[in-house]
Amino acid sequence: DLHKPIDKRIYKGTQPTCHDFNQFTAAADTIALLVGFSAGQVQYLDLVKKDTSKLFNEERLIDKTKVTFVKWLPETERLFLASHASGHLYLYDAEQPCGASAPQYNLLTQGEGFSVFACKSKTPRNPLLKWVVGEGALNEFAFSPDGRSLACVSQDGCLRVFHFDSMLLQGMMKSYFGGLLCVCWSPDGRYVVTGGEDDLVTVWSFAEGRVVARGHGHKSWVNAVAFDPFTEAAQTPQPPELSGGEEEVEPPDPLVRRSPAVTYRFGSAGQDTQFCLWDLTEDVLYPRPPLSRARTLTGSGDTSIPMPGLPRSLSRSNSLPQPAGTGSARGPPPDVPPALSVGRFATLTLQERKGPSGAEKEHKRYHSLGNISRSGEKPPSGAGSRGRLDTAKVLGTALCPRIHEVPLLEPLVCKKIAHERLTVLLFLEDCIVTACQEGLICTWARPGK
Repeated sequence: DLHKPIDKRIYKGTQPTCHDFNQFTAAADTIALLVGFSAGQVQYLDLVKKDTSKLFNEERLIDKTKVTFVKWLPETERLFLASHASGHLYLYDAEQPCGASAPQYNLLTQGEGFSVFACKSKTPRNPLLKWVVGEGALNEFAFSPDGRSLACVSQDGCLRVFHFDSMLLQGMMKSYFGGLLCVCWSPDGRYVVTGGEDDLVTVWSFAEGRVVARGHGHKSWVNAVAFDPFTEAAQTPQPPELSGGEEEVEPPDPLVRRSPAVTYRFGSAGQDTQFCLWDLTEDVLYPRPPLSRARTLTGSGDTSIPMPGLPRSLSRSNSLPQPAGTGSARGPPPDVPPALSVGRFATLTLQERKGPSGAEKEHKRYHSLGNISRSGEKPPSGAGSRGRLDTAKVLGTALCPRIHEVPLLEPLVCKKIAHERLTVLLFLEDCIVTACQEGLICTWARPGK
């Protein structure tokens, strides 16, 4: 009955900021709900067993800052994570107490821009673990579909992906500008999408450790991103042959496949009150430059360099060879000479050297890029312990490619759907759910439903 709520609570002096239901234990006789608050506490409620309620971090001894996100660990009954505006992430056991004094910690492990601590205590108590991730607030996190990896986005503009159990950093990406506010995984766990203060949505390949595309359609910060697991094509993605260097596998004839198949669909909602739908198609994810589309840098017919099938026009630069060491599983396309994959941007210097006079402008445009990439072959050394990344050094590297180095997606749909900034986006089988700062929750029918 949508006219009367199952449960209603009014809090004084603190506001609820986030919540999560335990889908694993949910049944007719139990609905476990976590609620995080602006003052740092986390409440456990059971909406069926009304008497069951617990408060964690009640005295704010663990963390005094706002809870930014709470999440039950996948397929567990008792364990949950809570992230805070302090940049800390805590692992709790719903059955354990919090203790009457502030917790003491032992360092377990640390890496580039993060460290993990265990609670020093003779008897089990919360928090079980404390993660310190990046700089500034930890805005959101998400578990991969298999539950093994954890993607975190922070106010320092970094996406960090960890192997949760072994506490190892698996990959990293930097926003184009400002903090990252939201994150989600593709249903098959191959891609991570983030949104943030650069008004962009960014698609990062977990398998290859690189940015594969950015989407520009919002006019303000992106607050929520979500994949649509019910898109028909999303159930049957067709990745290319990712086995290392098997050149004899013939790529499919581009003329046979008339239109690129939709491999993934995701949505985003922003502070500009707009909802955008995006398609990730095979031609973006696996660029295979057909010979007919090979062009030179200036787009003129003069091919003064004997390089058959140069990947796309460099002014679009959709298929620049990836730097070594980014965990890329994809070799260069079969029709690109091996010279292209040697240097970071070997293509640029080759083109600039013999380009006709019309290439002067292009030369200037790419000139600084070469310098940065040469000096920044590895992530800046100062980034290690503090987690701060020098944006000037990172821009133009694999961590944060320049705008023209990756495909720029345009939204399939972009629609203003609220009067206040949008905060929630959910894809369900029969509808799409959005919510805004005003407190309005809307359900949107899918076509044909």
